Amino acid sequence: MLAIKLQRVGRKHQPSYRIVVAERRSKMAAPPVEDLGSYHPETKKIAVKKERISYWMSIGAQPTVTAHNLFVAQGVISSSKKAVKMPKPVAAAEEPAKEPAAAEQAEVPNVEQPAEVSGDSGVEAAQQAA
Repeated sequence: MLAIKLQRVGRKHQPSYRIVVAERRSKMAAPPVEDLGSYHPETKKIAVKKERISYWMSIGAQPTVTAHNLFVAQGVISSSKKAVKMPKPVAAAEEPAKEPAAAEQAEVPNVEQPAEVSGDSGVEAAQQAA
């Protein structure tokens, strides 16, 4: 099944994307069937071939959610934007697990450490022996 999706190009921390038609399950670096445009998120610049996008969609290529939202913003597709589902952060899932551990620590009474003997007693003992 074909999909219209974003293929990342560019350097570290400077993302730019090609809008391509490729097999849905193909690897990111696999050669695409056709290049349909580009998207630069830092400058918000989008260049698309509207005729080719409508052609591939008429054949049955499905755009990914992000590609669909870009096409709606450009006016290629006349529908509403789709919600992008992001996975929940791992840190948020760990916080409830930490709270019971904190409650267990609160229940344990604090045991006071015995008072330390002053360090002068060793000096006094040496003086008395001499």
